[in-house]
Amino acid sequence: MKTQGFGLLALITGTAAVAAPHTPLPDVSPITPGQHVIINIPQQRLFLYVDGKLSKIYPVAVGKANTQTNLGRHIIGAKTYNPTWHIPKSIQKELNNGQTTVPPGPKNPLGPVFVRMGDPKLGLGIHGTNAPSSVPGVRSHGCVRMKSPDALEFAKTITSGSPADVIYQMASVNIDANNNIWIAAFRDPYNQKNLDTTALRKSITAWAKAHGKTVHTKRLDIVLKSRSGALNCITCGSAAGKINGSLQSLAWTTGSGELSKPIVTPPKPEPTDQVLPEGSEIEVEEDASAATATPAPLPTETTQSENGSVTPLLSTSPEQQPAPVSKPASNEYIEQTDNLF
Repeated sequence: MKTQGFGLLALITGTAAVAAPHTPLPDVSPITPGQHVIINIPQQRLFLYVDGKLSKIYPVAVGKANTQTNLGRHIIGAKTYNPTWHIPKSIQKELNNGQTTVPPGPKNPLGPVFVRMGDPKLGLGIHGTNAPSSVPGVRSHGCVRMKSPDALEFAKTITSGSPADVIYQMASVNIDANNNIWIAAFRDPYNQKNLDTTALRKSITAWAKAHGKTVHTKRLDIVLKSRSGALNCITCGSAAGKINGSLQSLAWTTGSGELSKPIVTPPKPEPTDQVLPEGSEIEVEEDASAATATPAPLPTETTQSENGSVTPLLSTSPEQQPAPVSKPASNEYIEQTDNLF
């Protein structure tokens, strides 16, 4: 027992794992035709779909538990390049330095671009940052924060009027080209406790039965318990299985054994992009001290070598050894209060 405990402690305090080559996909039904933005809070990822097909995935920082990013359907609004941040009165009071705005430039918490998301009264947007190390994370006052190069790329790609859904899925169940099941589970930053394991297991069982696969329940249990954010195969013959081809999402949230499918909607007039004058003032609750704050590291529960091999979470005999659960460095869980507020 002492040896096992020491080994586990060494894993927790070890170096960060190598990022996984594939990003887990959520169970969503993107609309087609057109663009559709999906933001999964527990995963800290933004997915951009075009005509029902996945086009791009971005890491993002989302709202903290006490300043949550609003869940539900929003509409992409106007864009502002090189925005001026109009500091809300609540933050002006806390800063107590007489400053009311932050001009465009390297000290602006909104970065080089701000894309409105939803009703302006919500104060939400997708924007860049002057603190790239804070992305991904659970960090903002409600906005969705991107690394600035990603924010510029996204702003030039997305069209005003497109739907943006903020979802809260604590697991992803994906299928590769060999019909193997890959699952990832995420932490619960807003304490929603909405992971429906009954529907998840029902969906996995249905797919495995239909495609002649055997589910390794011990591997599944460890993935759900660790919530490391990494994909692990629960039907591969060995723990060292590799993803074959592209991943597709299983419609697990309803207990279905089928793949997630896009929703075909009637064609609509091409939306008109909205771009405000460069330097326009934007008032949102953002982090003025983000540039000086340092995100806290997440304890490493497993280690992964460059060739993809993984040191398991638990120490058991070879006969009882369950599949390893990997921990990607890119799936950081950060919730840290900035210095000024």
